[in-house]
Amino acid sequence: MKRTSRDAEESGRRITRRALVVGGAQALFVSALALRMRHLQVTQADQFRLLAEENRINIRLIAPARGLIYDRTGHIVADNDQNYSIVIVREDAGDPDEALARLNRLVPLDEETMERALKEIRRHSPFVPVTIADRMRWEDVASVAVNAPVLPGISPEVGMSRNYPMGRDFAHVVGYVGPVSDYDLSKIEDPDPLLQIPRFQIGKTGVEAKSELDLRGKAGTRRIEVNAAGRVIRELDRIEGQPGSELQLTVDAGLQNFMQARLGEESAAAVVIDLEDGDLLGIASSPSFDPNKFVRGISVPDYRALTENPYRPLSNKAVQGAYPPGSTFKVVTALAALEDGAIGPGETVWCPGYMAVGGRRFHCWRRGGHGHVDLMKSLQQSCDVYYYEVGQRVGIDKIAAMARKLGLGERHDVPLSAVVAGIAPDKLWKREKHGEDWLPGDTLNAAIGQGYVLASPLQLAVMSARIATGRAVRPRLIKSVDGVEQPSGRGEPLDISRANLIRIRRAMDAVVNTTRGTARSSRVVAEGMEMAGKTGTSQVRNITAAERAAGVFRNEDLPWNRRDHALFVAFAPVERPRIAVAVVVEHGGGGSSAAAPVARDITLRALYGRVPPLSAYPKAQRWKVEERFRGLELDDPGTPTSSGRSRA
Repeated sequence: MKRTSRDAEESGRRITRRALVVGGAQALFVSALALRMRHLQVTQADQFRLLAEENRINIRLIAPARGLIYDRTGHIVADNDQNYSIVIVREDAGDPDEALARLNRLVPLDEETMERALKEIRRHSPFVPVTIADRMRWEDVASVAVNAPVLPGISPEVGMSRNYPMGRDFAHVVGYVGPVSDYDLSKIEDPDPLLQIPRFQIGKTGVEAKSELDLRGKAGTRRIEVNAAGRVIRELDRIEGQPGSELQLTVDAGLQNFMQARLGEESAAAVVIDLEDGDLLGIASSPSFDPNKFVRGISVPDYRALTENPYRPLSNKAVQGAYPPGSTFKVVTALAALEDGAIGPGETVWCPGYMAVGGRRFHCWRRGGHGHVDLMKSLQQSCDVYYYEVGQRVGIDKIAAMARKLGLGERHDVPLSAVVAGIAPDKLWKREKHGEDWLPGDTLNAAIGQGYVLASPLQLAVMSARIATGRAVRPRLIKSVDGVEQPSGRGEPLDISRANLIRIRRAMDAVVNTTRGTARSSRVVAEGMEMAGKTGTSQVRNITAAERAAGVFRNEDLPWNRRDHALFVAFAPVERPRIAVAVVVEHGGGGSSAAAPVARDITLRALYGRVPPLSAYPKAQRWKVEERFRGLELDDPGTPTSSGRSRA
């Protein structure tokens, strides 16, 4: 069929359009190719020149500076020191055994260090830098740097290492850091790339662990040029990381030092709370340990000495220890009974020295009994039979409810390791925990702080603080983060009658400041500094009927681990309370003889802000107090004055 001129024109136009499209695409492709070639040949010429010379660029993470930790007055309690280390990159170094052998000829390394380094090298990817040794001398680091040509893949680095200038004083509070372990990584769903750096350190215990994310900071990066031999030629650029947050604790370093020194090598704990905002001014556990040893790598003998010590120095007894509160719990039972109306403040109970319930005798600590006892006398002289009777009247459920209202049986929100909740038992608790019904004898034991009742020194201090203020004081350990004040622990008013709280406070005042009070010997005579408190002695063993008939063994005649725990809770000053204190001495014997004197010294140190003056003590005790203070190893420059000393 013959094509018309119109068809020919249309076909020509289509061909022209196609030619233009194809030509345009070709022109665009050629232009893009030209631009790319210009970029490669001009813009990236230096980089490709390096590659052509068998050099290459490595990107490495920069560990950020860990956040500093201060006490409430600005003293550093966790710092960073400059640390020289030697690292190896396996893919640059070649055979790690040969590389370490060459290094060992230059810088002598012990066998343990060599084995640990080889183990870490084989565990990580070939391109990951592995620390061979840290805390190196400058001379050794300089020697490695000078001999870099014969040590491919091995280079010195400067970093930061954690240091605890207050050592043992803050070991249980601040805690310590250590290398990231496989166990640490297993607990994290999406681990920070920083944690993959061999021997990178994170918080293991205490505030270091609980505030890890705040303290760790953000990683930086650096680009370095290395040649074919693995030698670092130069650093091309560096982006610094973001340092961790700075934390300020509520703890006072001077008071903390005094508390640790006063507890000495006893197996004991003490807590001091500021009543205004719940600040933990001091939280000590004894014996303590040097956390710097864990940072630097604790030796096997040193670690074994800590773990095999029967006094458990690695345990923070102030928050991890759960003890029968003994007679310190009687303030809880008394308040529960007063609030319930089960007994009036002037109503008396007859104490013959025991109470018979269910064919069993429940004894008072005073074998001959206390006679007629009212509320004031029951706390002043710590009569057990009074609380057996009161406990039966009010019932365990109401006692447990009051205990929880005063802060017992509750895990307080403080950033410390393994904080215990304690136990404020009731009928439901025993049924769920033991599958048994609550018995009348359980109530009698619980009413005097024995049986199933357990509390930590921190909880006992909170209990005392709430009684002293009438508020739900909450303990606070972190004062500020990067200068931002943290929420106060002042607390709201408790739903407890003010009149009943005043009755308990007056009875606690009588415990210390009246002639027949169980803590009379630990009174404070300085006007305006008087202390109110409650002694406690909790049994750790059952006393058999045969032993009771023959005469109960004295604590000092028993093996240490079978002696009673000694406890004391207090607030001061009596008229205008500022602080609350709790002291527990494990297997210390009587609360009045072992715990109350310690609590008095700590209370006075907190109130005066320095080593207490001898004038605050009864005259007959001042020479002993002076000798005791002289034997304390204190960083605080204050010393007690000897004026007014008397042996009379």
